[in-house]
Amino acid sequence: MVLKNTIFTFLLFVFCFASYGQGNLKYSIMKTESEWKRKLTTDQYKVLREKDTEPAYSGKLCTNKSKGMYVCAGCGNELFMSDTKYDSGCGWPSFYDANGNDKIVTQMDYSYDMIRTEIMCAKCGGHLGHVFDDGPAPTGQRYCVNSLSMNFIPESALNSGQ
Repeated sequence: MVLKNTIFTFLLFVFCFASYGQGNLKYSIMKTESEWKRKLTTDQYKVLREKDTEPAYSGKLCTNKSKGMYVCAGCGNELFMSDTKYDSGCGWPSFYDANGNDKIVTQMDYSYDMIRTEIMCAKCGGHLGHVFDDGPAPTGQRYCVNSLSMNFIPESALNSGQ
């Protein structure tokens, strides 16, 4: 019984320690909630700031096949290149890699009786979606992202410096 209590206490400590500070990440773009509400549409606010999810297959970027860059709808952070996008069949835009290690931050998400890895914009902390280990080579990752959390910049606009 003592061993069982010791193990339980240890696991509780590890869980609490691993969770500590996840909500306290520091971002370079900080706004008040009223500023975010003025900047974003109601639906974007629900996804980016309240961690909501758009319905599967409803997002405007789900079927986009154009060349370009996917950026955070909250701050313009360059999140994903179009050449890493693929059709995973999950109902949301999917990417096998982020546009650099400094574009996205992760934290564990225990909502809805699931254990998932949430992805957020590294600049503004906006909720993007989740990352899973069932993606294609070369990374094996599937960044499952809400369309509402991103804007798309066509390659022609990127090349012209606009």
